[in-house]
Amino acid sequence: MPALFRRFATTLAALLLSSGFALAQSKVTIAIGGASCLCYLPTMLAESLGEFKKAGVEVDVVQFKGGSESLKAVVGGSADVASGYFDHCVNLAAKGQHLQAFVVYDRYPGLALVISPKHAAEIKSVKDLANKKVGVSAPGSSTDFFLKYLLSKNGVDPNSVGVIGVGLGASAIAAMEQGQIDAAVMLDPAVTLLKGNNPDLKILSDTRTQKDTLAVFGGEYPGGALYAKADWIKAHEKEVQGMATAIVTTLKWIHSHSAEEIADKMPPELVGKDKALYIAALKNTIPMYSETGRMDPKGAAAVLAVFSQSSPDVAKAHIDLSKTYTNEYVDAANKKPGMK
Repeated sequence: MPALFRRFATTLAALLLSSGFALAQSKVTIAIGGASCLCYLPTMLAESLGEFKKAGVEVDVVQFKGGSESLKAVVGGSADVASGYFDHCVNLAAKGQHLQAFVVYDRYPGLALVISPKHAAEIKSVKDLANKKVGVSAPGSSTDFFLKYLLSKNGVDPNSVGVIGVGLGASAIAAMEQGQIDAAVMLDPAVTLLKGNNPDLKILSDTRTQKDTLAVFGGEYPGGALYAKADWIKAHEKEVQGMATAIVTTLKWIHSHSAEEIADKMPPELVGKDKALYIAALKNTIPMYSETGRMDPKGAAAVLAVFSQSSPDVAKAHIDLSKTYTNEYVDAANKKPGMK
């Protein structure tokens, strides 16, 4: 009987799988570098709205201090997917590591180079940052890439600047208000919150709007995306399609609701104590979010061009950009009934 039972169980399992009754899927771990940042809101909102579950994917969102740390989690295998900036896919391609973005939720990066209120008198331009201390979310993150790009563009040796990891939220605001750093690359809602307490806040470079992004980069520059190792994507297409559908659905939801309604759906700990300022920041940020989740090939090319200017390794790597992203899953999501 035991042998007969084992044969029966094996046959039953095979029948269930072949009939489409997949066994309970494993949880997908999403690493995110700074969940309170509005640049990552679509991921956190999708989780809050239950869109991942509706799309048939169980996710576990793990928070890190910055994008470089969530990237390390994916490369190291402790996380499956990163909710982070697309530029990591380009940077790692130059090192022979194949990461691929499968849904892009930010049309531009939302990064701002802000001067500490304590040091506004002595810093008038990017050139004045030489030999200064500048905060980024974490060394090696997109905030760090942006800083180095601006320094190089303005003739400042990036090695002359002390780069300090200060996170993206309250810790970054505190470091700026206390004058522990001279400047920082920040994102909303932190920029709006800091300006709320310091109306004369000086911003040297801003990519929170399309106009400003075009001025800085010469074109649209994709920011936040869901990305993973290319081989992991191939092996988990059902989960990838589910996550892409969840984000696309959430993007449609964002563009059909008010900032107040969006804030009400976000976890209170991410909104923070000053909900009014959070909503004000969100109103400014909504145009940044994609409506389709698609990667614009011109945007990907802009990322490569920026990195090629500041990184010799990227410039000489002959990167095939078509392998750093795919629109296959978002195109399928946008064709689903009810998507407009």
